[in-house]
Amino acid sequence: MAARILGTERLTKKFGSFTALDNVDLEVGEGVTGLLGPNGAGKTTLLRVLLGLLPAQGRAEVLGLDPTREPLQVRARLGYMPESECLIPGLTSVEVVAFLGRLAGLERRQAFKRAHEVLYYVGLGEARYRAVDEYSLGMQQRLKLAQALVHDPDVLFLDEPTNGLDPKGRTEMLGLISELAREHHKHIILSSHLLPDVEAVCPHVVVLDRGRVVRQGDVAEMTSGGDRAWRVEIRGDADGFCRALTKLGATAHMDGAVLVELPGGGDDTSLIFRAAVDTGVQVRGLTPTRRSLEDVFLDAVAD
Repeated sequence: MAARILGTERLTKKFGSFTALDNVDLEVGEGVTGLLGPNGAGKTTLLRVLLGLLPAQGRAEVLGLDPTREPLQVRARLGYMPESECLIPGLTSVEVVAFLGRLAGLERRQAFKRAHEVLYYVGLGEARYRAVDEYSLGMQQRLKLAQALVHDPDVLFLDEPTNGLDPKGRTEMLGLISELAREHHKHIILSSHLLPDVEAVCPHVVVLDRGRVVRQGDVAEMTSGGDRAWRVEIRGDADGFCRALTKLGATAHMDGAVLVELPGGGDDTSLIFRAAVDTGVQVRGLTPTRRSLEDVFLDAVAD
């Protein structure tokens, strides 16, 4: 694994009788990591504990710092884009971002300078003197990203950054996130329930369910495991071909082409060609398919 950015050991957080985090052990390295889980899995609680905003039992470390004992030092190096609304009505966006920069420790002139820079970066340069009350949802999401960046943190916690955005807005937000990691070397934890967004920008994921870590690791490794399926393009009797494959012990169904799962998830495609010969069809294309992140997620939360 790349250099460690944050980690926890037996991290537990309870609210009364409800256990939000249950002995969470995780380790996150450099780059972009997706934080996945159904509603109520503990994702936001985990981020707030790592920010030093909530006390918890167990151990946590962010950039070598303890968020419980050194919360100000941790937050000086973290940028947080919360899911909930965090904007201050009655102020312009440049005033909001500069104010939050001051709270992060910047002096006044530097805070306003950085506010202008990050608002231009996220695409709000022309609207920086408008009151935030007039902003659309998409503009508010960009503004929340700007305030997370104002003090130039090493690590970003982004909680549902594409929530409520239209397809164009989602694409642009994901592009900004990728650029921040690739060109500005930010380490990013992206918490989201939108699996395609996570799969698009996150090489690594952590899956939470009912307060526990149920999967963590590289997306490529997770999606390469499990049973192998094959996409078979044929010319001829597709229904007969599927029936022949079923008699030979495979699973086959139509989805544009014929999707085939071989017995035991194997790689021996001779059974496919045997069924083709038996039914007189011509195989025009044969490609392996991989598991999706959704498959990984559903398997993880079903265990």
